[in-house]
Amino acid sequence: MKPTIATNKNHNGHHVESHNLDPNIITLPTSTPPTDVETKTIPIPEPEPLEQPAPQRKKPIGLILGGLGIGAIVASAFGYHYWEYTSTHQATDNAIVTGHIHQISSRIVGTVADVMVKDNQLVQPGQLLVKLDPSDYQNKVQQAQAALASARLQANAAQATIALAAQTTNGKTTQAQGDVSTAQAAIVTAQATVQEAVAGIPAAQAVVQEAIAGISVARSQVAQANANLARAKSDYDRYHTLAQQGAVARQQLDTARAAYDVAQAQQSSAIQGVQQAQARLAAAKVGVAKAQSQLAQAQAGITSAQAKLAASKGGLQQATASGQQTAVNRSQYAAAQSAISQSQVALQDAQLQLSYLNITAPSAGRIGKKTAEVGNRIQIGSPLMVVVDRDYWVVANFKETQLGKMKERQPVEVKLDAIPSHVFRGYVDSISPASGAQFSLLPPDNATGNFTKIVQRIPVKISLDPQSIKGYESRIAPGMSAEVNVEIK
Repeated sequence: MKPTIATNKNHNGHHVESHNLDPNIITLPTSTPPTDVETKTIPIPEPEPLEQPAPQRKKPIGLILGGLGIGAIVASAFGYHYWEYTSTHQATDNAIVTGHIHQISSRIVGTVADVMVKDNQLVQPGQLLVKLDPSDYQNKVQQAQAALASARLQANAAQATIALAAQTTNGKTTQAQGDVSTAQAAIVTAQATVQEAVAGIPAAQAVVQEAIAGISVARSQVAQANANLARAKSDYDRYHTLAQQGAVARQQLDTARAAYDVAQAQQSSAIQGVQQAQARLAAAKVGVAKAQSQLAQAQAGITSAQAKLAASKGGLQQATASGQQTAVNRSQYAAAQSAISQSQVALQDAQLQLSYLNITAPSAGRIGKKTAEVGNRIQIGSPLMVVVDRDYWVVANFKETQLGKMKERQPVEVKLDAIPSHVFRGYVDSISPASGAQFSLLPPDNATGNFTKIVQRIPVKISLDPQSIKGYESRIAPGMSAEVNVEIK
């Protein structure tokens, strides 16, 4: 029988508890005495009987203690070996494979004519990758060749002009110098002739004087007349000659003429006695005239020689000017030689640019990131593809606290996530001179006042043993994750 609880409700609606005498019934009274009692029975579940545990078999205490002892020994050995291993090794999984990645681009502007490789293809050093259209650069080479040929023709013409001008100048100079020498000799000769003519005039005049003196001896009566006539005529002739030379005035000539007329009137009376004297006088005058004529000719010779000398000097100046023209021609030849050098440089540059049409692989490796396509118009430095070199190494970023005993040439074990079943061998090649944070675009500044110490990582370059990676070259690629373990003992 299950116990119950009776609940009574009075006239006010309040519940009261009442305990039944039945031990299986529980009655709950209310705060006020009941008037109308309502009894509500609440069933209470009976407890289920407990299951009796199966009898356990007792284990031997000695076996348990032996197992614990063996476990302790194994754990101690493992702990010792682990401690020994960690004290002689430093490991990190913050490492990646790195290699030479050659960016292939063009040195010139051009149009892609042919692409000789495909993505992921293995190439050798010097293998042709891309060919550009050669039309424009072949035209530049031809233009440079034409400019070089033109410059050489100009240089040859200038050189020929120099030789011809030099020969002409030498001939003109020699001739002009000879003419100058001849003119100078002629002047000397003419001056000598003038001196001789000047010396002959006094002698001729002396003969005239002798003729005049003979007339006075012949006839004393007509001596005065003859003397006057001779003197008058001599004066007249002298003034006439001087007048022709512009040495005396016209008035003096007229005065001498008048005197001469008077003398002629006086001579008419004594003409016979004076005829012989006059003949001698005439002959003497002829000698004077001849001497004067010789003097005039000598003076004319001097003038002519001086004119020839001036002309010869002019010819010499022309020859000198021709020499200056030769210097000009030499300058033109030098300019032509400079033009040849410039044209040769331009030709070499055009040929060099023509050689850039064939873009080749700088080293052995595999092609990646190929963007070059036939017909593309590319600019200088435009990326066409990359060649990933097969020379690999690992950059491991160790904590700065791990570098205490690390140094170069220490042996290293490397595991790649892509090839977990193989352990690669290598050695520590070098340790970075600064932490990775210092090489970042915005290195941290610890002097800002809110410094928090953070363990930094230092990049360490690990070189792989070529024998260790033999056979795996095609499976290793830059950027792969790696685990590095350095033996530091």
